[in-house]
Amino acid sequence: MTLRGVRGTTVTEDNQPEAILSATRDLLVAMLRANPSLQPADLASAFFTLTDDLNAVYPAKAARELGWENVPLICAREIPVPGGLPRCVRILLHWNTELSPDKVRHVYLGEAASLRPDLAGENQ
Repeated sequence: MTLRGVRGTTVTEDNQPEAILSATRDLLVAMLRANPSLQPADLASAFFTLTDDLNAVYPAKAARELGWENVPLICAREIPVPGGLPRCVRILLHWNTELSPDKVRHVYLGEAASLRPDLAGENQ
């Protein structure tokens, strides 16, 4: 098997725990739906980042709430680039899979679609 990265990004309404967790859960579910063979048991790890304006909760908590008990999870801050998209939650899943890179589907939801318009259309 090969380790592949699966990217996902979304934007939350505000810096409240439930808003962040809800947006993160929605993104994780969308990433699973976009990649039907992806199972949490096949993940080496998951990396979550938040923009500087979000700090009310660890987004990895949403994965735990979905039952991802055996997946190593970590959270970090994004680089605060001037003019960057605010209230952004990003996820990088490290997936052990036989799929080639062109078969992996990345997910950009809502306002985050502006970050990768070349890939965002796959989510429709």
